Amino acid sequence: PLTLEEVRMLVELFYLPYQHGALAQQLLEHFRWLRANSFSVGVPATAPDACGGTRWRGRARSFQRLCARTCRLHSRLVSTASRALLYDLHPYLWDIRNLLLAASAFVLWLGCQSISAPMLLGRDAEPWARRGGLFGELQALLPVGNSCDLFYHPPPLLPSSQLYLLRPLLPLDKVGAVAWKGGGCSEASQGLQAQLSQAPALPVRLLGSFLSLSPEYTFVLEDEDGPCGYAAGALHAEGFLQQRDSSWLPAIRHKYPPELGTGGATLGQEAVLFFHTEPLAVPQPVLRRFPSLVQLGTAPRVLDVGASRSLALCLLSALRANGSRGVFCQVSDTDRQQLSFYSKLG
Repeated sequence: PLTLEEVRMLVELFYLPYQHGALAQQLLEHFRWLRANSFSVGVPATAPDACGGTRWRGRARSFQRLCARTCRLHSRLVSTASRALLYDLHPYLWDIRNLLLAASAFVLWLGCQSISAPMLLGRDAEPWARRGGLFGELQALLPVGNSCDLFYHPPPLLPSSQLYLLRPLLPLDKVGAVAWKGGGCSEASQGLQAQLSQAPALPVRLLGSFLSLSPEYTFVLEDEDGPCGYAAGALHAEGFLQQRDSSWLPAIRHKYPPELGTGGATLGQEAVLFFHTEPLAVPQPVLRRFPSLVQLGTAPRVLDVGASRSLALCLLSALRANGSRGVFCQVSDTDRQQLSFYSKLG
């Protein structure tokens, strides 16, 4: 059964509409401070005010621990609570878990960046755009907090106790360093991509250029079985696409000539043909209005759309924090799987 400490956590997360319990207050205070002081992360260790970066990382670790505790509480509630209690409380805890997955990954991403100016936030939203309580206050602190359609989705009919971890792609974590240079990749990065796909060809097609040219905007979703989803983006899509076509594609075409598409090659015929097909140009009006490019995907075993939404939230927050005014994605009109995936995200 739930422990007394877990019940106390549950109460503190949903204390009163305009008054928070101790756990919720800590989450808010840490997140507000981390966002406001993110410029101190990139201060060199030899600088006079280098202690600011050390303090920032200490509070970031505390925030990560609180987020992890809340995610475990959601998993425990699904596993142990009576069905009547679970179906009453699950929608609220599911919402908070999804938002904290995105907030936690966003803070991790801030720790890898050198933000030198205050974060670009949206205009003040109408009062009806945000709900009250902890969820609404956390939403307001994310750079995309005013995009209310990103935050509302009905909970799953069958609650799952699956634990998820959402984080930026890091060079020294357990997945391994990504080393895409001129179309080549390390065994570790190949392993990551292989686990994200339904077919061997898909990950190289979808992730190769992002891992090579824009790894700082790549996020990984993990469950208890390993990587199960990704979100990748390019802040300046026009320059990214030009560099992809002029340098990355020629290098990978040289590495994987058309004849590798036959005879059971590891990349598969579909990927090789994709590399040797000229990509469609993106119209200039699209690039002017939506300057950033995004690509998201999850493995078939990820049935919880909340985890997919958290992926989208953290990627869009990272792009928005660095000044992006809008994003677009490229999807084939015959790719029913991707069309369905993006439709479920809203």
